[in-house]
Amino acid sequence: MQDFSKVARKITFVLFLAQSLASAGFIAVATISSILGARLGGSPAWAGVPSACYLLGSALAASAWGYVMEKYGRRVGITIGLFTGAAGAFLAIISTNAGNLLGFLAGMALMGMANAAVVLGRFAAAEVNPPEKRGKALASVVLGGTFGSVFGPLIIGPAGVLAKSYGMDELSGAFIITLGLFVLAMIIVAIALRPDPREVGRELAKLYPESGGLDTARSAWEILRQPKAFTALMAMILGQVVMVAVMVITSLHMKNHNHMLSDISTVISAHTFGMYAFSVVSGWLADKWGRAQVILVGALVLVLSCLTAPISPDVLPLSVSLFLLGLGWNFCFVGGSTLLADQLSPAERARTQGINDLLVGFASASASLSSGIVFASLGYTLVAVISAMLAGIPIFFSIRMLREQKGKTQAQAPGGA
Repeated sequence: MQDFSKVARKITFVLFLAQSLASAGFIAVATISSILGARLGGSPAWAGVPSACYLLGSALAASAWGYVMEKYGRRVGITIGLFTGAAGAFLAIISTNAGNLLGFLAGMALMGMANAAVVLGRFAAAEVNPPEKRGKALASVVLGGTFGSVFGPLIIGPAGVLAKSYGMDELSGAFIITLGLFVLAMIIVAIALRPDPREVGRELAKLYPESGGLDTARSAWEILRQPKAFTALMAMILGQVVMVAVMVITSLHMKNHNHMLSDISTVISAHTFGMYAFSVVSGWLADKWGRAQVILVGALVLVLSCLTAPISPDVLPLSVSLFLLGLGWNFCFVGGSTLLADQLSPAERARTQGINDLLVGFASASASLSSGIVFASLGYTLVAVISAMLAGIPIFFSIRMLREQKGKTQAQAPGGA
C-alpha cells in the first residue's frame, strides 16, 4: 500500500500543477469575457454570451473527454484538451484584435473544451486514493485554482500594457498569457503524469471493491437516478449555475458603475480565491464530517452571497459577497464530486464523470446566457435573487440525504426499528 501512496501523491501533485496553470488562464479570460462580449456584440445583452459559449464548449466536450480517458487514459485526454485550449486562445487573440465576434466566441468554446478535460482531472486524483482520502485528494487538485485566483486577474493589467505596446487590443493581452500557460501545462502533463491514473485506479480498486467490483458497469442513467448520485449531481449543477450567473455579470455590473479594470480584477480575484483557497478544508470536511453536510453548508453560503451581492456596488462589499459565492461553490463542488466518486466502479468512472460534467456544463451555459438577458432587462438584483432561489434546491436534497442516513443509523442501532 505504501507504493500506492507514493504514486498517488505524485499524480495528485502533477494534476495540481496542471490545474494551477490552466486555471490562471481560465480566470483571466472569465474576468474580461463579459466586457468583450458587450463590446463586440454592441449590447449589454451579449455580455453573457462569451461565457455561455465557453461553458457550452465545456459541456459538449465533457462526455467526449470521458470516453477518450476511458479508452486511452487520463494523460492523453488532458494533454489533448490543453492543446485544444491553446488553439482557442490563439483564435481569441486574432479575433479580438480584428473585432470578429464569431471568431472570439469560437475561441471561447475551444477554451471551454480544454476546461472540461482539466476539470475531469479531479476525479483522476480521487480514483488513485482510497475512500477515506478521496475528498482531500480531489480537493488538493481543485486547490490548484488558488494560484489562478490570485495570478489570473493580476495578469490582466500588465498583459494589457504589453499588448498595447505592440499595437494590439488591450484585452487581447490576457489571451496571450493564457496561451503560454496552456502550453506549459500541456508539457507538464504529457511528461510527468505517469503512470496513468486510470491504471493505478484499477489496481487500487481490487483492494477497495466498495462500488460493486471491477466489472460493475451500470448505465449513466441508472447511476445518476440513485438518491446519492442525484444529490451529488444537483449540488454540482446548481452550485455551478448560481456561481456562473452572478460571477459572469458582476464585471459588467461594476463597469456600468464606472469602476476601473483594476477594481473589477480585485473583486473577481476575491471570488476566485474563495472558489479554491479553502479546498483542503472542504475536502477534509467531506472525509471527516460527511459529503452531504459539506453540500448543505455550501448551498447555504451561496444563498447568503446572492442576497448580499446587490446591496452595494462598491469594491469591498462586492468582494466579500463574491468571495462567499466562490466559497459556497467550492463546498458544493468538492462535496458533490466526492459523493459521486463514491458511487462508481472503475468501469463506470470516466464515462459517468464525463456525462456528469456535460450536464453541469449545459446548465451553467444556460445560466450564463440567461444572466446577460436578465441583467439587460431587469438588472443585477434580479439575477442575484433568482440565483439565491436556485441555491435552495441543493439544501433540500442534502437535508433529505442526511435524514435518510440518520434513519438508517437509528434502525441499525441496538433497539432500533
